[in-house]
Amino acid sequence: MTYPSYRTIRPLLALVFAFLTACAAAAPAFAQEKKVAQKNGVDISKMGAYRALAQHIYTEFQRGDIAAAAELGTVLERVWDKAEEYGGDTALAKTNRQLFDEIDKAMDQFITPITDAKGKPPDPAKVKAAFNFYLEKLKQAD
Repeated sequence: MTYPSYRTIRPLLALVFAFLTACAAAAPAFAQEKKVAQKNGVDISKMGAYRALAQHIYTEFQRGDIAAAAELGTVLERVWDKAEEYGGDTALAKTNRQLFDEIDKAMDQFITPITDAKGKPPDPAKVKAAFNFYLEKLKQAD
């Protein structure tokens, strides 16, 4: 029986060590959140347009233009329903009904205080929390 010599094992061990070092160095890159391409500030993803509309709604709300925010909120809801509930085989309601319902509910929690604000602006902290929650839900469908 022949045993491998120290001279044969040493280069092999060096190669294994180099491989493990390279993997350890690359591990943080694998753990990072994936980058989504954008066009004119809008994520080019399945939920990118909804996210962009929500950001405009929230910006108008912060500016104090509740009427503009409410108008955009109505647009968001109509576009969402048309595309993701009645939009055919690729609609989220058909591919993942539970996630569709969760996002739809989060969207309603975000826009309803704005669209139903009759002269009195909604609580900014609640709107901000609902906005952030809605954005988090959208990420699940990208």
